[in-house]
Amino acid sequence: MSVNVTDSARETTGTGKHIVDVPEHIVEIVSDSGEGAQKAAQSFGAICAKMGNGIWTVEIIPAEIQPPPRSIAGASGNRIRIGSFSVTNAGDQADLVVAFNEQVLLGRVQSGNLKPGAIILLESMWRDHHDPEVVRLYTQTVAQLEEDGYQVKEIPMETECLKIVENPRKGKNMFVLGMLCSIYQRDLQLARDQIEFTFQKKSQKVIEANIQLLEAGYNWAEANLDVCFNVPSAHIDEPQIVVNGNIAIGLGVMASGMEVCAMYPITPATSASHYLSDVFENVGGVVHQAEDEIAACAFAIGASYAGKCAVTITSGPGKALKTELIGLAVMAEIPLVLVDVQRGGPSTGLPTKVEQGDLLSVIFGEPGDAPKIVMAPATIEDCFYSIITARKIAETFRMPVIVLSDANLATGQQLFPRPKFNEDWVAPPIDQSPVPEGKKPYDWDPVTGLSERFIPGRPNGMHTVTGLAHDQNSKVAYDNWINQAGCEARSRKLAAFQKTLKTPQVMGDPEGGDLLILGWGSTKGAIEEAVMRVRKDGLSVSSLHLKFLQPMASGIGDILRKFKQTICVEINYSDPKDDFFTADNRRYSNLAWLLRARYLVDVDSWSNVYGQPMKPGDIEQMIRERFATP
Repeated sequence: MSVNVTDSARETTGTGKHIVDVPEHIVEIVSDSGEGAQKAAQSFGAICAKMGNGIWTVEIIPAEIQPPPRSIAGASGNRIRIGSFSVTNAGDQADLVVAFNEQVLLGRVQSGNLKPGAIILLESMWRDHHDPEVVRLYTQTVAQLEEDGYQVKEIPMETECLKIVENPRKGKNMFVLGMLCSIYQRDLQLARDQIEFTFQKKSQKVIEANIQLLEAGYNWAEANLDVCFNVPSAHIDEPQIVVNGNIAIGLGVMASGMEVCAMYPITPATSASHYLSDVFENVGGVVHQAEDEIAACAFAIGASYAGKCAVTITSGPGKALKTELIGLAVMAEIPLVLVDVQRGGPSTGLPTKVEQGDLLSVIFGEPGDAPKIVMAPATIEDCFYSIITARKIAETFRMPVIVLSDANLATGQQLFPRPKFNEDWVAPPIDQSPVPEGKKPYDWDPVTGLSERFIPGRPNGMHTVTGLAHDQNSKVAYDNWINQAGCEARSRKLAAFQKTLKTPQVMGDPEGGDLLILGWGSTKGAIEEAVMRVRKDGLSVSSLHLKFLQPMASGIGDILRKFKQTICVEINYSDPKDDFFTADNRRYSNLAWLLRARYLVDVDSWSNVYGQPMKPGDIEQMIRERFATP
């Protein structure tokens, strides 16, 4: 949600500083890898959340694990959007940036992530560096930034931190946190408490040093900086939590009653299993790190076959390796939850950047006909609840459920109401009663395709499980009609599930209008904010966001036909409109392909693969340009 409020200034008592009240601000902290910018930013976001602000954070991660220091492409850090309302996306350009050197800062400037006239707090040590070339680059960059209208304020971070620690590289981040607490009127005791929480596994000496650095940054900013902002509280009364999407997925795994997570490390999915490795055993769970992605999927399927649904967590390349095993789960009708935290591709692609390029792959990626359910959480809160839902669906319909998250959700933090445990989330006890006489392991219902699941160990339930086409008794399909019957039964399960879905709600004008913007996954907040902006100016624009992508709910085709034009906004590739790409050769974005094929409606697409979350301002500009073009 975007709130247009005129900034106002007021004077603080006793300091003479002017505090500017703003409805929201976007702050970035960038450094070389290993300097702690992400830890400072995450701590600042948590402090803001505890003070009642809505927040959304996004990690800024270089493509290389350890890029060269002082490189434009090596920026590592975080963006924090704080608001006096519920924040649903990372916003547009940054209002204030803290940079540990001018080169990582240039990377953010060149990618268009700074607002014109933004405030830049820049480490000044490079002005007096022993290398003349470093001095030249620094002074030249500062001069250019000031000429371009940015408010550059040089900060002696190294000098000030040396007063407290011997290695400022390990302390500047907490000094920066202190500065931000001063600039944004943050509660210093909350900041101290946050440091104690962040470094709780370290010695008391380390904690005390970091608190001293925090206080030094705060005091330096109070004495030397004239910038001061206040983002009012969102007045949230209900208890909240602040986690990233991967931790929300881990919490969802535990809340769902699943007891096994089998995985192999892969960016950006790994932190979900790292979190589970720390806490899963406290609730009786097991994290199995396999020798590779194939083995991880096989282990999860084996655990599910034994009685309870299991989960495997990966990213796009890992999902590709799991393909054959997913087909086995489809054929043998074994429940499986697979989380795909999408990143840029193909091949290694953009391993640390966001993309939504796996949709068509997860739906159609297996050889032969392999129906599965595909759903995509739209928010970090949704990451939690989607896992609970996925487990229920997988066990009820005896099939794989793929949850499509992405790097934007995985590494971002958001405030949302603390979940209250519900016993309905958890699967009932395993049925070990005797199988009724004459019951078949694949006794497909002629209408729904559903059949009772035989858990190993049930009396009278012994049968052979095979990946081959088989009949209702799990016997290999030697007759030509058996494969046809099996495919139809598995497809009927998908259709039966589809009939349980509710038609998604249109935001805006459900009766139709000039333009409908469609999206899925993490683009929801940016799309809806952009649509609300243009609707305030009287444009007839609405939006529709899809959670279930395979199958899709009934009624979507009827909604599309009510609008004069429909555009899918996605973070995956589509060809631009020009004289070379024509109706005969133009490629559309993933969701646009699906909608055009299913509903025979002329759905257009607008997408990009810059490796960044969608900005509401960019979507807004696209919408306005569409209305301006005859």
